[in-house]
Amino acid sequence: MALMRYEPFNMLNQLQREMNRLFESSRRGDEEGGQLLADWAPAVDIKEEVNQFVIHADLPGVEAKDIDITLEHGVLTLKGQRTVEKKDETENYRRVERVRGTFLRRFSLPEAVDAEKVSAKCKDGVLEVIVPKRESAQPRRIAIEA
Repeated sequence: MALMRYEPFNMLNQLQREMNRLFESSRRGDEEGGQLLADWAPAVDIKEEVNQFVIHADLPGVEAKDIDITLEHGVLTLKGQRTVEKKDETENYRRVERVRGTFLRRFSLPEAVDAEKVSAKCKDGVLEVIVPKRESAQPRRIAIEA
């Protein structure tokens, strides 16, 4: 028999996460067919630098070939799939928390970005998308005459 640590708020937190997921999925629904677009959404960090935006998305277990990145009408879309691994039926899982299936994240970008120079790379389960700003959008220092 395995001993488990008693944490009274775990069930309440799990219920809250499931309720949030339910309401999020209804907002992300496909307007045309009423179907859900994604099973999960990866966690992301977005950093603004002087000349670019850098987006890091956590995608452990997702191969680069399974990720689709598009930029259309100022909306950057990260879409893909984490495939289900084949498991032996003799394995007795007690708990499965890693979500499988399709993922989707969309970001509205400011008009200052240069859509032609967007680049991406994936390493160690982290997708990095570099969204450079246009030259005209760079801050310019103005000299003050005495």
